[in-house]
Amino acid sequence: MSIVNPLPRGKTAAELHPIYDGLSKKFGKTPNTFGLMAHWPEVLAKFLPFYSAVMEGSTVEVCYKELACLKTALINGCQY
Repeated sequence: MSIVNPLPRGKTAAELHPIYDGLSKKFGKTPNTFGLMAHWPEVLAKFLPFYSAVMEGSTVEVCYKELACLKTALINGCQY
């Protein structure tokens, strides 16, 4: 099985630095999920607005959304 490691800010394209800075400000670090997407800058740039709309929009509490993500990972056999 291949392993893809998250990219640290110093190894990303310059256009991603503002995104990394924003993620660090919001989460205190760059979550690995986003660091993995940084291998494909266009994917990361387009995913973030979607992620923000899902996680910050609606009346469903964030903790329940996070539980849904964890349950989905469990059902799909994700080891991460």
